[in-house]
Amino acid sequence: MNRPLVLRVHADHRLGLGHVARALAIAEVWRGLGGEAVVAVSGDERARRVGQGLHPILETRIPFEVADLGTELHAPVPAPLKQRQPVVLLDHWQHDASEIQDLRPLPVAMMEDDSDLHESADLLFQPFLEGVHFPENPVKTVNGRKVRPFETRHGGCRVLRGLRFAVVDRLALDLRPRREKLQPLTVRRLLVSFGGTDGPGLAARAFEVLRDLVAGDRWNGHCTILDPNGTLRDPFPGCTLLERLPDFTRRMLDFDGIWCAAGLTFVESLCLGVPAAAWGQNERQHRMIADVALENGCFDLGIGPEADLGTVGEAMARWLGPEGQDNRQEQSRDGMALVDGNGAQRIARELWELAAQA
Repeated sequence: MNRPLVLRVHADHRLGLGHVARALAIAEVWRGLGGEAVVAVSGDERARRVGQGLHPILETRIPFEVADLGTELHAPVPAPLKQRQPVVLLDHWQHDASEIQDLRPLPVAMMEDDSDLHESADLLFQPFLEGVHFPENPVKTVNGRKVRPFETRHGGCRVLRGLRFAVVDRLALDLRPRREKLQPLTVRRLLVSFGGTDGPGLAARAFEVLRDLVAGDRWNGHCTILDPNGTLRDPFPGCTLLERLPDFTRRMLDFDGIWCAAGLTFVESLCLGVPAAAWGQNERQHRMIADVALENGCFDLGIGPEADLGTVGEAMARWLGPEGQDNRQEQSRDGMALVDGNGAQRIARELWELAAQA
């Protein structure tokens, strides 16, 4: 029997559902390889839904095993799961040294870590935190093994870097355009989404910016703003307020541009070639967005909760209008080059190799 994979994730008002969505995509690929996948989830009411075997967004059941670990961020993986000798992938943003110690001697992988905790793990995936683009060549041989530029080591941990390991839903890969789309002169349809919780309240700040642009006759397109908390009122002309957008990934292609944060929407927009203007929800997210912007993959608007809205308005007026057409065209092209949609497959295969070595 193939060793199972345990994907240890957390969902709450601050983290949203991005880590859960990533786990579901990796689990699907793992099962396709012939393995058994278990999502071990902790968190608030979102985690309770997942823990009951229900998809966090769709009205469907999750087609593999789920373990509900309660509310604590660092709740341990239960002993019965560990006795099945799985590979464990820790993916909930703020890791703890005791989690790794508790899992040993099992093979342990981690997703995104900007501390030194991962040095005691076996494998780390860094889609954002050490840069986003590393070339395939030149290959060098280290201890008899071929190593590419996106691979390095920290302590005893093998580290794989760059957006080749960014995970999107399988649907985003299926919908990915086969050729580069010509960007319109101006953005006529804009989607604004800062996640299923929008803890920092960025939707309200974006609403204010766009309302002022319309009032000043600086943009006359249509915007759809997702307001999961239901706090926004009195939409201005050309503005539609929604709590959520069903079939979200597929509907992204209906828009000329997206204003979002550095979550799953951001990565899928790159994969699909939909130009993205991005606000970081905090300093860490902003570093991630800034690195993507340096590779010309998106338009960096800074840290959303701290941004000067007048400055943001000026920047958005240019990006949405004719002045921004060339930039949006380049961002669509270069974003698709950074995220090809195969990140889940790459991660699953690396984890499969880790299981084989254990």
